[in-house]
Amino acid sequence: MHITFSAYYTLILAVLVLLLGKFLVQRIRFLRNFNIPEPVAGGLVVATVIYTLHEAIGLTLAFESSLQTAFMLIFFSSIGLSANFAKLREGGMGLVVFLAIIAVFIVVQNTVGIGLASLLGLDPLIGLMAGSITLVGGHGTAGAWGSVLEGQYGLTGATTLGIACATFGLVIGGLLGGPLAKRLITRHQLAQARPDAEQLAPTAPTVPEGGERTNFEFPSNAPRLITADAAIETLALFAGCLAFAEFMTHLTKGTAIQLPTFVWALGTGVVIRNVLDYVFNVQVFDRAIDVFGNAGLSIYLAMALLSLKLWELTDLAAPLMVILAVQTVMMGLYAGFVTFRLMGKNYDAAVLAAGHCGFGMGATPTAVANMQAITNQYGPSHKAFLIVPLVGAFFIDIINAFMIQGFIQFVR
Repeated sequence: MHITFSAYYTLILAVLVLLLGKFLVQRIRFLRNFNIPEPVAGGLVVATVIYTLHEAIGLTLAFESSLQTAFMLIFFSSIGLSANFAKLREGGMGLVVFLAIIAVFIVVQNTVGIGLASLLGLDPLIGLMAGSITLVGGHGTAGAWGSVLEGQYGLTGATTLGIACATFGLVIGGLLGGPLAKRLITRHQLAQARPDAEQLAPTAPTVPEGGERTNFEFPSNAPRLITADAAIETLALFAGCLAFAEFMTHLTKGTAIQLPTFVWALGTGVVIRNVLDYVFNVQVFDRAIDVFGNAGLSIYLAMALLSLKLWELTDLAAPLMVILAVQTVMMGLYAGFVTFRLMGKNYDAAVLAAGHCGFGMGATPTAVANMQAITNQYGPSHKAFLIVPLVGAFFIDIINAFMIQGFIQFVR
């Protein structure tokens, strides 16, 4: 039996998946503790039900993907539109060093994934999916590259594989970061070396005109409202990103600079944002961009999870767990011996190591949760709470996108 859903019915089902996920996250502590996104929580339940029906009665469901692609492009455009290079200066040399550390780690992570996949007799692209595509990239990047690998390189079940790896990474990233940082703090006696209580007293965060910036430790209490005018202006920015990305995709098809459409959308967002900032002195409404981007990601993930074909993972379960187990060990060693040491071997470096575990295996919210768990016990780390969100929110996605493209060309 085969049933096909149109774009509108697919959107309705995606919203129902989101509502189910919200219900589950609100009531299950495990999902909250490990920052499992609502579309993932609800989508995996629905995907399991679909898998059961497929095995029991042979039911196959198909979903229109046009809206799914649009929402994916909105999400990646939001990353680019958030990339204000003034924030790079704000983070200082520490942010640049941390970016370099993460960039090298992406190479390590992908080399481990591809190498293990080859040793296990798998397609090297499977190892890449169990590398920075899903672990550093998260669910959004997993779904985007999964579609590319399925459509252009014939890797069956790539999206399903990506969602599975990204979900594993979220859980492991939340489990790994806190214990690692506590061990570093205890071993190097960093809790005794940090400033006294008076020096640690929090100061009120500065909020730029418009009030849209949020500090992870001390949220702004005067947010700018997202009005109809602000929504229309923001949608215009997204439309510009999507239109130019589509144009560049067709223009570069078959050439040496051919890139997936979502990479063009991300890059266009970076250019538009910084041209508006530095050429026209136009203030971009960051929080409105975040709202549209997060909503786009949630709906996109819900639609992607509806389309999961879990039966395609049956033969990959054992070798995939081997690759992910080695990636977990590599993440811990790298954060403990490289990130911690190069960032200064001090208290801030230990908190940054916890954050690196969070988004090196999962996502930025996991990184922030890891750091909050440490700072709640040992005291604030303003440097870590500045650097990690800036890197995890957009800079690393830009670097990761181009590195992934390079690795794909290498293995192919």
